Amino acid sequence: MLKWVVVIVLVVVLSGLIQPGLAGRLRLGHLPGDVSFRLRGRHFHFPFTTTLLLSLLAGVLLRAW
Repeated sequence: MLKWVVVIVLVVVLSGLIQPGLAGRLRLGHLPGDVSFRLRGRHFHFPFTTTLLLSLLAGVLLRAW
């Protein structure tokens, strides 16, 4: 369980770091299942599918390593 928490934290941090550049070109954060909406003039974005996909990718890479 602790491994998954570490993997998820690492994926969220890494996706936050690459968000402006690489993520824009790969359309990360705009996958089906990612929720984005405006409420009272503020923009809220919850990248559920992107986080799940990157977590699975990181898990596979860590398992293979």
